Amino acid sequence: MQKKFSDKHGKDTVLNERIRDEILKAAQDNRLSCVIAFQIAEKLGVLPSELGETLDLMDFRLNQCQLGLFGYSPDKKIVRTQEPAPEIREAILKVVQDGRLSCKTAWDIAARFNIPKITVSNACEGMKIKIKPCQLGAF
Repeated sequence: MQKKFSDKHGKDTVLNERIRDEILKAAQDNRLSCVIAFQIAEKLGVLPSELGETLDLMDFRLNQCQLGLFGYSPDKKIVRTQEPAPEIREAILKVVQDGRLSCKTAWDIAARFNIPKITVSNACEGMKIKIKPCQLGAF
């Protein structure tokens, strides 16, 4: 039996119908891109994690992670190993915990240095640092 995304949540978890309705308007083939997911969360004034939970309860997939970590064809991910600039390396090392950097923190670093988000994930890949957890709950 194939595991469902909804299995991550207790059977008593209630689907947010307002979020569901917006997802249904934007999703294609039961998939929603990371960018659109964040746009919907902002529009509705909900946390990204709430939107992610609703996606899970609908058994919809997220794709095209803005950090390049999942949801791309044909290789699933587009993140690549890259040697970071010294200031990026230093910024990451200051906040990494147990070999991990949260998605939110990766976004914050990208914003602080005005660089693409994937540049931070490429640096993490090169530094052997895992990006986890995802703001939408995908990983």
